[in-house]
Amino acid sequence: MLEFLTAFAILVGIYSVFTLGLNVHWGYTGLFNIGVAGFFALGAYAASLLTIRPPLSDQGEDYRYAGDLANRLDSLPVIGLLDLWFVAALIAASLVAAAVALVVGTITIRLRGDYLAIATLGIAESVRLVFLNERWLSNGSRGLYTIPRVFGDVVAPQDYDRVYLVVVLAVFGLLFAGIRALVHSPWGRVLRAIREDEVTAEASGKHVFRFKLQAFVLGAVIMAIGGALYAFNFRAISPITFTPLLGTFIIWAMLVAGGSGRLYAPVVGAFVVWGIWSGSQFLPDLIELLPEALNAPILEALDSVGLPNIRFFAVGVLVVLVLLSAPDGITPGIARLRERLAVRWRPQTRT
Repeated sequence: MLEFLTAFAILVGIYSVFTLGLNVHWGYTGLFNIGVAGFFALGAYAASLLTIRPPLSDQGEDYRYAGDLANRLDSLPVIGLLDLWFVAALIAASLVAAAVALVVGTITIRLRGDYLAIATLGIAESVRLVFLNERWLSNGSRGLYTIPRVFGDVVAPQDYDRVYLVVVLAVFGLLFAGIRALVHSPWGRVLRAIREDEVTAEASGKHVFRFKLQAFVLGAVIMAIGGALYAFNFRAISPITFTPLLGTFIIWAMLVAGGSGRLYAPVVGAFVVWGIWSGSQFLPDLIELLPEALNAPILEALDSVGLPNIRFFAVGVLVVLVLLSAPDGITPGIARLRERLAVRWRPQTRT
């Protein structure tokens, strides 16, 4: 059970990073980006290719470039609590995503609403297809594996998940603190003004295109860091991971569930949605607790539909319920509940 909870917490942390980047795009700036999977893939592949070993001639692998940083920098000390090669991989993933986002944003950021969504979706699919078909670059459909572990030489395999959870939480904490400072800065207030009324913001003298491009690049960098964390967690990636359903839809569901434009929405949304996603694996066990006359047809129907489809259906139902009953997301409701409890439990002063 402890292993499950640790793995669950790691993925909640990683998906919180993705949702944090999407919140910069949509929640704070109003950029309708449905190409999250593209920056997810760029970060994962950039970090992986920089750190994996070159393929051996008898392995039949097709990729030609491998940085092998985990071995080249193995003799150097760590920075604080992180291996130097891990820090370098995160920086490289950020730079690759920033460069691509700068080019893509310069071309597409002037598009409005649905047109920007279509453009970013097409670019994300193009990125995935490049990694799928260019075997010399990414090993094609076989993907990349044997990605090194953080602290691989000093941490026992059975302790890796717990150590990596601390790493993920530390990275998310730094990103969260940075975004929190930016959101409450004049720069963040300009982004919210653009989201509310772009014409008015431009009329007040703000260079709207420049601010939107900066936000687009920043969100892409955060998503790429999430992709790198994802790769180092599973130590294997393939293009199938970055489909629109797995790489974009579920992250949008987390943002909607948490509440776009809310500072704590990424954590709340990731916890709720990933809780439904990962908790669905226990559904057959729960159904077996029912009387046999009931559980047999239900289990048969579950087998015919398939657990992955049940997961997507459950997440979709959650999104619909949130949009109908709490359009601002779950986070404001939690804040209101906390305020009510604080009032109820506040000590009464005698007069």
